[in-house]
Amino acid sequence: MGRWWFWALFGVVLVLSVNGYPEEDLVVRLPGQPEVGFRQFAGYVDVDVKAGRSLFYYFVEAEDDPDTKALTLWLNGGPGCSSMGGGAFTELGPFFPSGDGRGLRRNSKSWNKASNLLFVESPAGVGWSYSNTTSDYTCGDASTARDMRVFMMKWLEKFPAFKSRALFLTGESYAGHYIPQLAVALLDYNSHSTGFKFNLKGVAIGNPLLRLDRDSAATYEFFWSHGMISDEIGLTITKECDFDDYVYASPHNVSFSCNQALSEANSIVGEYINNYDVILDVCYPAIVEQELRLRRMATKMSVGIDVCMTYERSFYFNLPEVQKALHANRTGLNYRWTMCSGVLNYSETDGNIDILPLLKRIVQNSIPVWVFSGDQDSVVPLLGSRTLIRELAQEMKFKITVPFGAWFHKGQVGGWATEYGNLLTFATVRGAAHMVPYAQPSRALHLFSSFVRGRRLPNTTRPSIDD
Repeated sequence: MGRWWFWALFGVVLVLSVNGYPEEDLVVRLPGQPEVGFRQFAGYVDVDVKAGRSLFYYFVEAEDDPDTKALTLWLNGGPGCSSMGGGAFTELGPFFPSGDGRGLRRNSKSWNKASNLLFVESPAGVGWSYSNTTSDYTCGDASTARDMRVFMMKWLEKFPAFKSRALFLTGESYAGHYIPQLAVALLDYNSHSTGFKFNLKGVAIGNPLLRLDRDSAATYEFFWSHGMISDEIGLTITKECDFDDYVYASPHNVSFSCNQALSEANSIVGEYINNYDVILDVCYPAIVEQELRLRRMATKMSVGIDVCMTYERSFYFNLPEVQKALHANRTGLNYRWTMCSGVLNYSETDGNIDILPLLKRIVQNSIPVWVFSGDQDSVVPLLGSRTLIRELAQEMKFKITVPFGAWFHKGQVGGWATEYGNLLTFATVRGAAHMVPYAQPSRALHLFSSFVRGRRLPNTTRPSIDD
């Protein structure tokens, strides 16, 4: 029996080594996890050994043919929010937390149906990523992009099988900063490298912060157009507010009458609406936390969505057995895992950076860029993103290669889309929120599958391979 066990283990190690996967990071099984046929890996990549700065990652193989499918990186935004808690276990990863917060259930619309998936908690100070140098927690866009470039280099040393594989960079919200800045950092590296080069094939960002002045103005236009504020308040904002002066560090440097109107608008919208998804009910945390402690099923459904998943996820990630299975929290951090960091001191001014010049440079390198928007998001609404992409296309003198029109999924309208110059796509996802895969998982998977396969979204009701 002992000899059989030894050779079986040796065989596993051999297979992992041959495939270029690090056996020490293999996640054998997560607590309460359903049976699956793909492998998971999790652990740390040291981006600065001297400072003791390390980023935590979670990698999931594609369901089928992982050895031939592309690698897709996903980053959540914030700044300072976790890609584990967001993308991996709430939106597009293979599992969701169960209602009691102690197990997992399958996500039948996981994006690992179309690609291998990599999630990173970035920058250090987010989730289980950490630094032994406290000053590292004061950071911004530039340092985050540098660390992520180092991370990608070192991660590919752990997983050399992916060095030549197609790489797609994706994310949402403040990842509208993270992803384009990382893409440019990788392109800069490629331009100077005489050896290895990143095989970057595409960038896709959902409900992304691209230009604060436009995106902030679009929020109040969304409120008015969706009947969430009165005509009087909407007209006052239009007349009194110059959003060209609106910046993160001092968002109230606009006129007194503008501030009054904005304050009244926010008050009218109120706190019983989820601004990230205006058609979704809200979760009452006191009730769900009590149910989790009592081991009851706490799931609350609204239009088919578990609105309390964030609390179930937090409960699950703070179970010691879950952290052990994920090889997480290796230094015994003196704080609990939270979705958005409580230790990070992120730059208050970097949110003002105009990202459009970076998108322009990416496209000029013949790399397709997709910007997609859930149409129920009031935080970074489609109204701003659509205008910004159109203006970028005009600046680049791109012709319309796909006129604005409906795209279809399972015989129904999945959203609306347009394409410029065969490289720049803007698409909406009907009925989706700020977190598109969370609100509309089936339509989101169709959009993502089209993106990584280099296909346009279908403009007819005839079934496609992604349906």
